[in-house]
Amino acid sequence: MKETKIISDIALAAQDILLGNVVAIPTETVYGLAASIFNESALKDIFKIKGRPQTSPLIVHIGRKEQVQDLCTNVPDVAYELMDAFWPGPLTLLLPKKDVVSHTITSGLNRVGLRMPAHPVALELLQRCQVPLAAPSANPFCSISPTTSAHVFNYFNGKLGYILEGGACSVGLESTIIGFEEGKCVVYRQGGARLTDIEKITGPVTFYNKTTSTSSAPGMLKRHYAPRTPLVFCTGNLADCVEKQQGKKVGVLSFSVADDIKSTNVVISLALSSAANEDEAAKNLYASLHYLDSLGLDVIITAPMPHTAIGNAINDRLKRASAL
Repeated sequence: MKETKIISDIALAAQDILLGNVVAIPTETVYGLAASIFNESALKDIFKIKGRPQTSPLIVHIGRKEQVQDLCTNVPDVAYELMDAFWPGPLTLLLPKKDVVSHTITSGLNRVGLRMPAHPVALELLQRCQVPLAAPSANPFCSISPTTSAHVFNYFNGKLGYILEGGACSVGLESTIIGFEEGKCVVYRQGGARLTDIEKITGPVTFYNKTTSTSSAPGMLKRHYAPRTPLVFCTGNLADCVEKQQGKKVGVLSFSVADDIKSTNVVISLALSSAANEDEAAKNLYASLHYLDSLGLDVIITAPMPHTAIGNAINDRLKRASAL
């Protein structure tokens, strides 16, 4: 078993990655398990550490836009417009890959997901490594995503050498994933980049809804982002859903304090945003789920967030977390 250390030494983290190891790193979205895209053994270690099936592709993180040309071919003009508008930031683009990108990364598909993270620690690490890094979320497969180094430590203590400290993630939701099919912009996953802003560049987008044995992009499984505690996504009246849980220890996760539920069933009620702000709610989502999951509750109940650009991304995560 490895001794896992939380460190602030970016140079040490870069050195460990270049030696062929997996290091947990911060981004503005969530913490990731990072390895050089050119080290096949390290890439396979990511899947092993996470317990992730190799049918689920990885996102590649780059430190310079020029690296897109090294990794991809036939990049549409609109993709460059999106890079200029959103990078660094929480937007992943699915682009036709060159042979230099391993099929281990793409699960055998001919496209790779690329993004440039908007986190100073991640960007400095990428500059020091001078190679792109594959970095899926630093959590066991399908579990709650980590937004602090402590979340990662609790998951992987003894399985990683280093966790690079970067503070709490400022966005707190995974990146939005966009692909291009037959000249159209297709949304594979809603996330930290607002679709309303994306459509100012692309025009109206469509949503990917096909089902295949291999994921076309990360985060598309029916059940994902899930706590150990059963989670109920209540689409009706929240108070009625709580009252149906008679005799159980219930935790309620709501959008704002205005949604607070008073019931003898409720052990704890958390609001994602005291100010009813969608960005604050997104930032607090996973940390709140981690906390509720630590309390020994029988069930966590939540309701849909407002149908805004970020609210819909939060709802996507909650729906998948509640799926059976």
